[in-house]
Amino acid sequence: MGIRLLLADDHRMVREGIKRGLLDHGFDVVGESADGDEVVRMAKELTPDIVLLSTNLPGQTGIDACREIQTALPRTRVVMLAPHADVESFTAAMQIGAAGYLVKANALSELGTALRLCASGETVIAPQIKSVMLGEANRSRDRASVGGGAGGGTATKARGLVTKREEEVLQLIADGCSTPEVASELYISQKTVKNHLASIYQKLDARDRTQAVLTAVRLGIVALN
Repeated sequence: MGIRLLLADDHRMVREGIKRGLLDHGFDVVGESADGDEVVRMAKELTPDIVLLSTNLPGQTGIDACREIQTALPRTRVVMLAPHADVESFTAAMQIGAAGYLVKANALSELGTALRLCASGETVIAPQIKSVMLGEANRSRDRASVGGGAGGGTATKARGLVTKREEEVLQLIADGCSTPEVASELYISQKTVKNHLASIYQKLDARDRTQAVLTAVRLGIVALN
């Protein structure tokens, strides 16, 4: 049986195109919706593995629908689908527990690959949002430099929150590495990586690796490459 997926987008042509592409890639599209309230009802009824949910929906918004689905169905992975990379909606989605944030510009093959990773437990983030965040981080550094270098001291102080090894773990996670890949890169066990992550979450007040990376980027501890 393929990965059971519920699709929600308010544009019929977009929805049909994505559905055909996902069916071709072996997904079992169990339902589709164009409305935020309806997709929540359908999710509760169908209990899919993944809900691919547009950020822009009539009825309740995609973000609100994501929150309700996550509360009712904690095992269902919700991936937001945005018209473009928007840091504000991305941050909101991650804060309420979304398992991913993709944009409609992604090719269907990329979408299928990302959703399969999501089904296996990974958090998936569109490359476009990483580029936007990198640009914002660079602009923040530029402003700090113009302002007399105050940002450098802030970044140095922020780095003191985590150990050097934790910073290395964070950077590899920001680069898209999985836990086994981090372990292999640093020549440590996966259990040790998980212990470092638990410490990082506590120090940065983060719920998961995505929030930890976002916080670390804002504090200047790591960079999105």
